[in-house]
Amino acid sequence: MASPKPTPASEVKYLKGVGPVRAEIFAARGIRTLEDLLYYTPFRYEDRTRLTRIRDLVPGQTTTVFARVLTCGLMRTRRGVYIFDLAATDSTGMLRCKWFNAIYLQKNKVFRSGQQVFFYGKVERDRFGTGNLQIIQPQFEILPEAEAEGGDSLEVGRVVPIYESIASLGPRVLRRLMWVALHALDGQIPDRLPASVLHKTQLLDRSTALSQTHFPSAEQDLEKLCSFRTPAQVRLIFEEFFSVVAGLALRRRKAKSLEGIKFQVRESARQAIRKILPFHPTAAQKRVLKEIVDDMCSVRPMNRLLQGDVGSGKTIVAIQAAILAIENGYQVALMAPTEILATQHYLYVKELFRPLDYRVDLLISARKAPEKAELKRRVAEGTLDLIIGTHALIEEDVRFARLGLVVVDEQHRFGVLQRFELMRKGYRPDVLVMTATPIPRTLALTLYGDLDFSVIDELPPHRTPIVTKLLEERDRQRAYDFLREKVRSGEQAYVVCPVIEEGGKLDLKPAVRMYEQLARNVFPEFRVGLLHGRLASEEKEGVMQRFKQGDVQILVSTTVVEVGVDVPNATLMLIEHGDRFGLSQLHQLRGRIGRGSKQSYCLLMADERRSEVAEERLRTMVETTDGFRIAEIDLRLRGPGEFFGTRQWGIPAFRIANLLRDQEILEWAKREAAEFVAHPPSREEFETFAAYLRSEWPRRYGLAGVA
Repeated sequence: MASPKPTPASEVKYLKGVGPVRAEIFAARGIRTLEDLLYYTPFRYEDRTRLTRIRDLVPGQTTTVFARVLTCGLMRTRRGVYIFDLAATDSTGMLRCKWFNAIYLQKNKVFRSGQQVFFYGKVERDRFGTGNLQIIQPQFEILPEAEAEGGDSLEVGRVVPIYESIASLGPRVLRRLMWVALHALDGQIPDRLPASVLHKTQLLDRSTALSQTHFPSAEQDLEKLCSFRTPAQVRLIFEEFFSVVAGLALRRRKAKSLEGIKFQVRESARQAIRKILPFHPTAAQKRVLKEIVDDMCSVRPMNRLLQGDVGSGKTIVAIQAAILAIENGYQVALMAPTEILATQHYLYVKELFRPLDYRVDLLISARKAPEKAELKRRVAEGTLDLIIGTHALIEEDVRFARLGLVVVDEQHRFGVLQRFELMRKGYRPDVLVMTATPIPRTLALTLYGDLDFSVIDELPPHRTPIVTKLLEERDRQRAYDFLREKVRSGEQAYVVCPVIEEGGKLDLKPAVRMYEQLARNVFPEFRVGLLHGRLASEEKEGVMQRFKQGDVQILVSTTVVEVGVDVPNATLMLIEHGDRFGLSQLHQLRGRIGRGSKQSYCLLMADERRSEVAEERLRTMVETTDGFRIAEIDLRLRGPGEFFGTRQWGIPAFRIANLLRDQEILEWAKREAAEFVAHPPSREEFETFAAYLRSEWPRRYGLAGVA
């Protein structure tokens, strides 16, 4: 009996050339169907119709060279840097290829004499060698001997798609599987864009777009291909944006149609807020609080994103919203991503609420079982007003008597589904989502399209801008002298390290070793503490309390101090290996100081052999403390994928669309999606598209349901 004809929904494991082992590799990347596979698109293209001969290479040119390996091996410079050096030749000359610290090339015996290889990269003159041309860190593809004569039409003599490897599956294997998948489907790939939108935009049909994206014709403009601006690529980018934006609009519309809690601003709430406010609020805080209160007093459930730079006072705004809910007889849940941040919130709120008669407690996994059981009982009975915790709050056996407000701090550490899990603990509670990671506004309105949007764009008064200095190893003693001077004058300091203990990343100063070195040899006259993620919760809390009280003068820490730690007397931060941290992380770390009225300093200790990208990150830190400016640069340097991290951000995992590169197409898709959702041409077309989103939304984009 003939096997059924494959469809885009067919499992990828049944495709010729895949099988169970490769299917597992694909599944780890979220590729389970033929459709998933075909949306794993090339990240660049090489024109192998006209390969450049070695004698025709020009310094500064980025190109592809097809050459035979002569010799290769690992060498070590006098400064201890490992270089894998390879000599390759064609009939016209010789080229050197070099990879820094690529010990794996030697260890795994990747290259051998006689191999035919495509090398891609920027050509330059070898200033330290024989004057030959070279390519540093080239990308490469080794051609199997059977295909080295150019008999495989997918590898040479055409514009070739280059895919990012998936584990052991390299570009050549992926290229072959894409070809097989397209031929198996034979053009039978149904369109997912509504017919009216397809007609209006005059975009290519989906089958043609996928085929031309994977295997463009030789006539296709290479520059347009590599900038993702061919008609085929634009069609697929538009489709992704349209689906996500339309889905968010539908979810937002549904939320606006529901009835929730209509809070009232009682005089008791005003008095409670006046009692606990630690400072006069800024104009930005007042504006944002009014937006939140207006939402809470509406019959529609609040779904609002509160964005503000580190130290802008988001927490105190959220606490005022909590007071409004409590004074209306409701419970409040505040969820934080880490135990240390949840504990910090708890200690801060407990102290703040001292003049008030509110019942506050902390639910984290580190608490003893009997304590947790008692806590959960009080939550269920309604005898707790505000419960602060981590993911423990969304456990099955946590039940609220009357949950009215959900506050999610550092939303980028959670998924959207986790936010929804907490919301389900009450009957349509109001939701306030907070993040200190600045996101450019255009992107935020898309990424959090189901939320209204508030920004605290002003820091509290009397904050002195932090002075940031870039230092190298030769400046270490000067840095230590400066730190000693500050601590002697009664101030406190952080020393931040990237890893905890020896091993793993070479030449990084581990926190444990740094702590021992500083405590014993460098600052024996001061009280030095150690904080890292592997300490037990009680130990972490104890160290932080001692630092806050001034018993610890210098705190050596990993990035667990990145969020939530607030010690106004800490005025200096020394960050080891500053070149190894991301820009947004450096900004978050720096935000732990500068919280008092004294001048604060951030010292970035960096490797003198740092990369150009690391140099720009560090220069940005020295030049500005503006979180939104830093976010824009970070987004440009890292690209959206790395900037937003994994799906735990709760942000759509776009497969071909790029939020930075494709903003123009994003705006176009947003206009068309808004028009389609507001005025669908027919009920049938609208229902068909909504049904498609309902089925694909959670699996494809990692988001909660549409409707």
